[in-house]
This record gives sequence, C-alpha cells and structure tokens, in this order.
Amino acid sequence: MSYHFDFTAVLQYWPMFVQGIETTLLMSLWSTLAGFVMGVLCAMARSSGGPILKRCVGAYVEIIRNTPLIIQAYFFIFGLSSIGLTLSIMTAAILALVINITAYTCEIVRAGIESVPRSQREAGECLGLSPLQVYWHVILSPALERVYPALTSQFILLMLVTSLLSAVGTEDLFGIAGNIQALTFRNFEVFIVLWVLYLLMSWLVRMLFALASKLLFARKRKLGTPL
Repeated sequence: MSYHFDFTAVLQYWPMFVQGIETTLLMSLWSTLAGFVMGVLCAMARSSGGPILKRCVGAYVEIIRNTPLIIQAYFFIFGLSSIGLTLSIMTAAILALVINITAYTCEIVRAGIESVPRSQREAGECLGLSPLQVYWHVILSPALERVYPALTSQFILLMLVTSLLSAVGTEDLFGIAGNIQALTFRNFEVFIVLWVLYLLMSWLVRMLFALASKLLFARKRKLGTPL
C-alpha cells in the first residue's frame, strides 16, 4: 500500500499555524511567569511558614499534582460557569496552567531551599547580614541556581501540555492543527508539521532559558562551574 504525501495542501494554511504558535507561546509565557512567582512564594511558605500555612500549601500541592490538568481546566471553564462565574476560554486556560505549574514549581524550589546547608545560613548571619539578606543571597538565590535546570525542563513541559487544552476550545497550535486536518483531510502531513513545529519551539525556548541562565547566574560563569 502506497501513500502520496502532499504537504502543499497543508502548508498553504501556514498563517493558521503561525496563529497557533503565537497562542501557544503566549499561554506558556504568562503561565510560566505567574507560575514561577507563585511557586517560589509557595515554596517559601512551605519551607519557612507556620504549621497551618505549611499544611495548606502542602494540601494544595498534593491535590494539583495528583489530578489531571484537563480536569482542572474543565473545572475553571465549565465548573465555574455553572455557578455564574464565566471566564473566557483563554483566561480560564491560562489560570488552569498557572495553578498547575505553581504546584510543581513549589516542590522543585522547595527542594532547592532545603538543600542549602544550615552552616551556610549561619555564615551569612555571622557576616552581619539582615534576615532578608540572608534569605535572598544565602538561601533563595543559590537554591534557584541549583534547581534551574529542573525548572526549565518543567516550563518546557508546560508549553507542550498546552496541547491538552485544545479539548476545551483553546486555539493553540494543536487546536489549530485539528482545524487544518478538517479542511485538508491530510492527517499524516498535519501531524508531521505539528511534530516539527513543537520540536523547533522546544529548542528555541531551551536556548532562551540557557541565555537567561548566563545573565542570571553570572557568578557561576566567573567561578567556571557548570550550571
């Protein structure tokens, strides 16, 4: 059985692919920024907060990490609308991504914070640093350096799992690809193009994170130690 490839029929819809790429990157960008900030705050609360705060954050992390993203998205899009709180699909999708990535970021950053030796904290106090300076320069900054590779991998994975949200109506790259399939009936070609585009986006985002690491962690470059 032979199959005749026809990429021309698919590539003529390249503006739709570009639109899908823009939506995917936009969703990933806002989710990454908000999820990182909230994840760091949750990690600080879980490692240094009071007992009640630790339990609350811990319960949130366990609930989110042990339920599928698609169910969380359905909750924000369809569940909230049933009680009269209606959000746009894009807003609800980004909110679901933020809630999801925050839980994973929290655990990654918490592991980094707890890996900082207590002696290192005491050394900062002996130097006369304030509690805030100790936490920022001695605990949090080194912790973020240590877990940066894990964070970047998690954020790239976040970009890839945005494809799941096409099930709730987002017009991301995967959702747009479904529309192109319906127009061309060239399923195999569409998935090949989709595969290549996701690879290129992952490579681009990884390069941007690598560049950011050279700017954010210049101290390691001066010391000659690898990230």
